Amino acid sequence: VAMSVSHSSRLNKLVREQYMRLPQDGMVQVTYVWIDGSGEGVRCKSRTLEKEHVPEWNFDGSSTAQAEGSNSDMFLVPVCMFRDPFCLDPNKLVLCEVLKYNRKPAETNLRHTCKKVMDLVKDSHPWFGMEQEYTLLGINGHPYGWPDNGFPGPQGPYYCGVGADKVYGRDIVESHYKACLYAGVKICGTNAEVMPSQWEFQVGPCEGIEMGDHLWMARFILHRVCEDFGVVATLDPKPMTGNWNGAGCHTNYSTEEMRREGGLKHIEAAIEKLSKRHDYHICVYDPRGGRDNSRRLTGHHETSNIFEFSAGVANRGASIRIPRQVGQDGYGYFEDRRPAANCDPYAVTEAIMRTTVLNETGVETKDYADH
Repeated sequence: VAMSVSHSSRLNKLVREQYMRLPQDGMVQVTYVWIDGSGEGVRCKSRTLEKEHVPEWNFDGSSTAQAEGSNSDMFLVPVCMFRDPFCLDPNKLVLCEVLKYNRKPAETNLRHTCKKVMDLVKDSHPWFGMEQEYTLLGINGHPYGWPDNGFPGPQGPYYCGVGADKVYGRDIVESHYKACLYAGVKICGTNAEVMPSQWEFQVGPCEGIEMGDHLWMARFILHRVCEDFGVVATLDPKPMTGNWNGAGCHTNYSTEEMRREGGLKHIEAAIEKLSKRHDYHICVYDPRGGRDNSRRLTGHHETSNIFEFSAGVANRGASIRIPRQVGQDGYGYFEDRRPAANCDPYAVTEAIMRTTVLNETGVETKDYADH
């Protein structure tokens, strides 16, 4: 059966291997990776360098929805370096912040303020682990492996499933996992999800700004692996309407005091603060101010209702879940189940710190630039 895969994925990969084995004479190929004007897409371009030092670079922002054509140069500022799993050592992937012509952060550069907030709260040692759900699509936009005309059987056998009739695209998932490990991304697990052809990987634990850096690079690697296989990974929070699970990016979080003996009272205090700022969090938990999440957070399919804040032990229908083990131990972490699959991890982690550690309230955020 001809699956709906891209033309380039059918090119002879053995021929490519012949060239990939050629020596590089001490030169290093560095791929700069950045977030584009959509706040969701990633872009990349490569250059040759002689040594490890990676300088700033620039790109045409008018082609990434980040600048006008008449003033289009944007700066790429390297912030985090990884090994390149596609071209192998000594080559590198470098995650970059985007600055405008006047050196101010681009609109979708949410790392800039996140870093400022993380520096302010560093003594609380915030740890994060984010669970990235995604759906594999054929090049025609139809979920990969689903019947061309119709639907697979109802949800039930697919979650953590095994077998050709239960999971689609495991080759991609395992390749992505290995590529992340090679790169140095803090990937810590993966599983098949509730909807067929939907998967999840987890990144963490990461402290502070590292969470956003590692999740964005894991997403870049995912898209790049999928390109090789000729399929598409979508982070749409509700890729299929009807009786199918949506896709989230559940965010596990703790501070040092939550992880210590008796930490449950600190967890409960943080949840109390979050309960009073639900609207603000919903606004930053997807790139469209909550509109994407409104398709997903319906109160069905293991989600809470977007209009109501709720919390509970081991409750997957709540906004915030306290794992059962944490309830028993009296310390640990909690899980915010509201972020959408296409959230910006910088925005999510920053919002959590603003509310739970910096004690902000209301929908306005404080500017700490002068402190």
